[in-house]
Formats: sequence, structure tokens, C-alpha cells
Amino acid sequence: MTAPVFVVDTLPTGRTFVLDGPEGRHAVSVKRLREGEDVVLVDGRGGWADCVVLAAEGKDRLTLELSTVHQDPEERPYVTVVQALPKGDRGELAVETMTETGVDAIVPWSASRCITQWRGERAGKALAKWRSTAREAGKQSRRTRFPEVTDPMTTKQVAALLATADFAAVLHEDRDHPSGALATAELPASGSIVLVVGPEGGVSPEELAAFAEAGARPYRLGPSVLRTSTAGTAATAVVLARTGRWG
Repeated sequence: MTAPVFVVDTLPTGRTFVLDGPEGRHAVSVKRLREGEDVVLVDGRGGWADCVVLAAEGKDRLTLELSTVHQDPEERPYVTVVQALPKGDRGELAVETMTETGVDAIVPWSASRCITQWRGERAGKALAKWRSTAREAGKQSRRTRFPEVTDPMTTKQVAALLATADFAAVLHEDRDHPSGALATAELPASGSIVLVVGPEGGVSPEELAAFAEAGARPYRLGPSVLRTSTAGTAATAVVLARTGRWG
């Protein structure tokens, strides 16, 4: 899709549609779209529609004519990254780049060695930021299906998620826990893949044991050590390239 992309809660069903609010303001006042130009509407759940601008009114109102409506299926295998909470704004950076890369779901994880902890009002604000970042990054990267950012999970909940996966990996390497290379791991062509990214301090032995019991083995990306905010993006890229989703 090369036309400008705008997000709507629900794709319209009629022949014309009025885009207003923040998206309409961006279309009229920032993009300065005019009659005859092409526009794409997406709902973030795989639905998208080709449109043509009929008229621009005021500073935030665009009347569109719908051409074709499409529904993209969910990609397979479905890739989830369990992301330990990073410090500062590195969480939003991780969400942004993983979304641009193509991850399907992101799970905030309160690992035992996380310096950052989400509690009370802060938890709600932080989660809202991650979800907003995923939405904006999905729009920017022209995705029709935005990743789900789930509620935060505990280690026990993450282990339960890993137990349901067709392939589960913990990105971890140390001399006490031999790891395989993610680049050569046997990956499923369909089903679900779950990747766990630990905090800067690493995944604790207790967490590794719980995840191993759930069927998740430790894997490494390469000889260098990536930060928690970039490891999930790199791992997602490896998986998408090797499963044919990047082709």
C-alpha cells in the first residue's frame, strides 16, 4: 500500500465515509489531502479499504468514497514475544520496532530481575503507552493487523503460555545453560511461536527452570549480547525470515 493510511475502529459498509477526529485532522491539516487522492483505511484487525477523497472540509473532515474492502487473514505461524519490562522509554522502543518487524503479540512480563515494575496507576499508564505505540507503529509501517499488547503476565502465567506453543524459546545464554542457535532451530510452518526476552540482568535460574518445565529451551541469536529492547526485534526477524513470512 502506497497511499496514506488512516486507522478507524470499524471499516465502513456504505459507499461513502467521513473521516474526522484526530485522523481526519491529520489527513486534512497535515497530509493536506484533496479531492481525487487515494487513501487507505485500516481497522488494525486485518481489514482495509481502498478509498478516494471526494472532499476536504474545514481542518478535520475528509469525505471518502470506498472502492474495495479487503480482509487479510492472520499470519502463520503466529509469533508472540514475551518482553521483560525495560527501563525508561526502552519499552516503547521495543514495542515500536517489534511492531514494524511484524510480531503478532507482545506480552509485558514482570521478571524477577526487572528494575522497572508496573504497579497501581503506573501500570495502567505504561500499558496504555505500549498499546498506543503498537497502534502508531502499525499504522506507520502500513500493517493491516496490529499486534495485540496483552495485560502484564507473571512468570507463572508466562510458563502456562509457553506450554501451549508449538515452539517456545527463551533468549538466554550462559555457561550453566547450553543454548541452541535460533537461526538453525526447527520451527513450525504454522501454529504458534513464543519467544521470551529477559531483562538486562538476565533470566533467573528459577525462571529458566519454570520455562524449561513448560517446554521452552534456551536459544541464542549470535555471539554478541543484545539489549532487552532490541533482542525481541532481532529474534522476530530471524523467525519471520526462516518461516517464510518474509518472502
